[in-house]
Amino acid sequence: MSDLNKWARAAAIRAIKTTCQCAIATIGTATALDSVEWRLVLSSSILAGILSILTSLAGLPEVEETDDAERNG
Repeated sequence: MSDLNKWARAAAIRAIKTTCQCAIATIGTATALDSVEWRLVLSSSILAGILSILTSLAGLPEVEETDDAERNG
């Protein structure tokens, strides 16, 4: 698997996890306030996913750890 594929897979997994975590937090907060605004949940979750991908451009420890392990045998 190429380095770009490894990075893209790790970044996608991280972005999906971040998006889900944001949705859960937003739904939980909105439920406590007795009104879930689904547009807010969707927009904030998508924004969290985009920010996760942008943050991943700086580097992914998951990919770096795998590369180090492969190099060291």
